[in-house]
Amino acid sequence: MGVLLGGLVGGYVPVVLWGASSLGVQSLLFGAVGSIVGVFVGARYVDS
Repeated sequence: MGVLLGGLVGGYVPVVLWGASSLGVQSLLFGAVGSIVGVFVGARYVDS
């Protein structure tokens, strides 16, 4: 769940902030970073 939400939010950040393409390298990179962050946030949420 965290991977999905993190990837969606991370991939959408460049589109909103500087008008990048949804399928551009920047969106893919931010989506990957968002997915990793989503894993950590989800793990912390489950542990608490």
